[in-house]
Amino acid sequence: MNPTTATSGGLSFKLSEEQQAVRDMVREFAESEIRPIASRIDETHEFPHENVKKMASIGLLGMFVPEQWGGAGLDCVSYVIAIEELSRVCASHGVIASVNNSLVCYPLLAYANDAQKARWLAPLARGEKLGAYCLTEPNAGSNAANQQTTAVLDGDQWVLNGSKIFITNAGPSNVLIVYAATDKSLGSKGISAFVMDADTPGIKKGKLEHKLGIHASDTREIHFENARVPKDALFGELNKGYTVALATLGGGRIGIAAQALGIAQASVEASVKYANEREQFDKKIGEFDAIRHMLADSAVELDIARLLTYKAAWLRDQGRPHVKEASLAKWHASEAATKCANWAIQVHGGYGYLTEFQVERYWRDARICEIYEGTTEVQKMVVAGQVLKEHALPGSK
Repeated sequence: MNPTTATSGGLSFKLSEEQQAVRDMVREFAESEIRPIASRIDETHEFPHENVKKMASIGLLGMFVPEQWGGAGLDCVSYVIAIEELSRVCASHGVIASVNNSLVCYPLLAYANDAQKARWLAPLARGEKLGAYCLTEPNAGSNAANQQTTAVLDGDQWVLNGSKIFITNAGPSNVLIVYAATDKSLGSKGISAFVMDADTPGIKKGKLEHKLGIHASDTREIHFENARVPKDALFGELNKGYTVALATLGGGRIGIAAQALGIAQASVEASVKYANEREQFDKKIGEFDAIRHMLADSAVELDIARLLTYKAAWLRDQGRPHVKEASLAKWHASEAATKCANWAIQVHGGYGYLTEFQVERYWRDARICEIYEGTTEVQKMVVAGQVLKEHALPGSK
């Protein structure tokens, strides 16, 4: 299934030559470099350092960043295709790339000045450095505006104190995007965005968290204890950081939708393969209606997820509003991945419960997609808010 794109001749579902080339390149990379180690790193919780370097070498860590700033200069649809193909083989690789692209490179590209882009964005986009996004706190999860981490200006330095949790890429990260309250009396209008070296004195990384899935992604707490950073660590406007965070999460949700889409695709492929091979009662199990119904249910979930995800990416490429569409994509694709993985386990029967057949890993990896970068419940809130605005009667408030 290809993305919906508008052409001079009307509606098209055909990938451009460049987008198809991205799919072919990333699929070949995923099959040759990631698949041989995917099961092992899931078992060992090992971060794939060498493969991250290889992803950087083929431009997967700064995909939509212009070449001027070290990136590949591709569109958001190409980015979605890449994350989908990585996640089809290993969702951990998908989220590592997604975070560096969507949550780290994007806010710098959109809000940093040229000097900051040269210092921070360019090496991140080239993959010379890896970034982490520090927004979530113990008391600032779905309510991200409730930032307790503070940044106080002391002469020509900002002094940060507080803690962040569930930080993807935390351990291997070199660069941190950090949100902190610079004027707590203003609430969400008193939050600012900062960029800094991860090895700044006063910054401490916690233990590696052991998770249900995405085992090869590195998740930790990050603590700030009188961490001093230069005054120019602030990017964007003072006290406008929450705007930066919300805009960033819009793109991040498209990335997670793409991750979920890859997991759903892998689940359907595994189900079809097994249904065509396994025999019971002298028939391939794919001939039984019970199995066929699960495959049909999987197919509709997968296609809807892809259409929603590619539409959101296309709208972003066109510079058109896509808040609702990003949330719809993230909401549906996340649930579709869990459903497709669950059906894949059921199609496999007892074998689906064994790690040897990998579909149980797909389910474990899928489950997080309904939680991070905005839970499904938050996505419904966002969608409802947008629908109320879009379909309001004239003159209504």
